[in-house]
Amino acid sequence: IIYNRIAARSAKSGWRHFYVTTDETAFMMRSHYCGQVTEALTGQTVTVSGWVNRRRDHGGVIFIDLRDREGLLQCVFDPAAVEAFAAADKLRSEYVVKITGRVRPRPAGTENPNLSSGKIEVLGKDVELLNKAETPPFHPDDETVGEDTRLKYRYIDLRRPEMQQTIKTRYQVTKIMRDYMGDLGFYEIETPFLTKSTPEGSRDFLVPSRLVPGSFYALPQSPQLFKQILMVAGCDKYMQIVRCFRDEDPRADRHAEFTQLDVEMSFIDREDIIGIMEG
Repeated sequence: IIYNRIAARSAKSGWRHFYVTTDETAFMMRSHYCGQVTEALTGQTVTVSGWVNRRRDHGGVIFIDLRDREGLLQCVFDPAAVEAFAAADKLRSEYVVKITGRVRPRPAGTENPNLSSGKIEVLGKDVELLNKAETPPFHPDDETVGEDTRLKYRYIDLRRPEMQQTIKTRYQVTKIMRDYMGDLGFYEIETPFLTKSTPEGSRDFLVPSRLVPGSFYALPQSPQLFKQILMVAGCDKYMQIVRCFRDEDPRADRHAEFTQLDVEMSFIDREDIIGIMEG
C-alpha cells in the first residue's frame, strides 16, 4: 500500500492542508482487485478482498474462486499452511473474505484463457472471514433466474457480471459526456429539485412543506426556468446530467424518474447546437 501524507501550513490563512496520494487500487484491506492480479505480479505477495464465488475441494487441496467488481481470482490452499487451510475449509458461497498469499503460475494445462487472471493463482497464506452469508436464493452466475426473483433480491442480482458491467458502462458514458462538455467550456451547474410547480404537460410529483402547512414543493420535470436565469445572468454554456421526475405512465424509454443530459447555450445558431450534440 502506497500512502503518503504531506501536511503544509499556509502562512497567510493558517489553514492546514493535507495532500494524500495513493495507488489507485490500494487500500487497507486489499492491495489489488481480483481481476488485476496478473502474470506481472508473479512471485509477489498480494491481499485481495471479495466474495467467495466458488469453493472446490480437490483431494485435500482447497480452491477458492474469489470475486470482486474487476473479476475472478483463483486462490489455492495447501494443508501445509495449517491455519489458512482450516479457515478456507469453512468458507462457503458468498462469504466475504480477505485473502493474502503469493502469486504463482498455474500448472500447465489448467490455465483459463477467459480470465485476465487465468494464467496465475494465489497460494493462500492467510484468510480473514469478514462476514458469513446465508445460502443465497440464487447464485450470481445463474442466468435462468426470473426477473421477479432477481428484483426481489436486488442486492444479489447486482452482483451478476452483466449488471456490474452495465453499472461500469453507465459511469464511463457519463464521464465521457462530462469531459466532452467541459472541454467545450460548459459549466456543470446543479439546479434545485424542490421548486414551484411549472406545468409543462406532465403531472408533477409533490413534496409537502413542513414549515408551510398546506403548501407543496414540486419535483421539476426539467430545470427550464433555472437554466433560462443562468443564460440571462451570462453563464453562456450550461450543462447538467440531471434527474427528472414526471408523474406519468411509464413508456419504453422513460419512467417516473430518469436521467438526461440537459444543455443550454447563448449566442449560438442551429448549426452550433447540431455540431456540439453530434460530437
